[in-house]
Amino acid sequence: MKVVILCGGRGMRLSEETEFKPKPLVHVGDMPILWHIMSLYAHYGYKDFILALGYKGQMIKDYFLNFEETHNNFTINFGKGEKKVVYHEKNGIPDWNITFVNTGPHSNTGERIRKIEPYLGDDKEFFLTYGDGVSNIDIQKLYRHHKALGRACTLSGVQPLNPFGVIEPEGGLIRSFQEKPRTKRGFISGGFFVCDRNIFKSIPAGDQTTFEGDVLPKLAKSGELAVYEHHNFWYCVDTLKHLEDLNALYKRGERPWMVWEA
Repeated sequence: MKVVILCGGRGMRLSEETEFKPKPLVHVGDMPILWHIMSLYAHYGYKDFILALGYKGQMIKDYFLNFEETHNNFTINFGKGEKKVVYHEKNGIPDWNITFVNTGPHSNTGERIRKIEPYLGDDKEFFLTYGDGVSNIDIQKLYRHHKALGRACTLSGVQPLNPFGVIEPEGGLIRSFQEKPRTKRGFISGGFFVCDRNIFKSIPAGDQTTFEGDVLPKLAKSGELAVYEHHNFWYCVDTLKHLEDLNALYKRGERPWMVWEA
């Protein structure tokens, strides 16, 4: 079963970083956020990836084409007109299968998803997520929930952190104060999906088609959109402040999304 990751957006609200690189290559700690997302799926045994590329997609290709050289010490011998590379170790080389698909520099999310269908092979289902969010969501439980409900698509519902401190007033006094607590009421889409192959029937062709605005509402109206409630860690890197806060957690050793190291 393949994992489709949308890696083509421009990330305009993170322009301080994305002016020079695609958003999925922005670093959290020592590795790109894309690597963190892929590592989560790989931890649960899903190591066959399709990356839907767009803006600066060649940089993502180059990153993985040079992965061994980037993460290891090596010696190059140019003797006798042949280049020979000798690696002094093989650190951090994952056993992943990655398909890179150019889905267009201006395509929106719906069109990017539509363009990856030929690369699914015979798979009847696939995972889908964005290239900018990390979580400790249990991928196996998400998949089992999808199978149990038998709908065309299952999204993860998450409760994001409140960006402000929350107070509970009582009798003119503050009974409690919580700095940036997790929202207790209501869910938003966490961006971790399971989709059946027939979902492509609901995706109209066109660069302006969005998965969020054109496809999901249609599925919800027809009763084909299920939700898996995730009540634990989730974080989306949408702005420079989000990136700084996530890296601050990483530096403090608070890395709940890195379940593969737990």
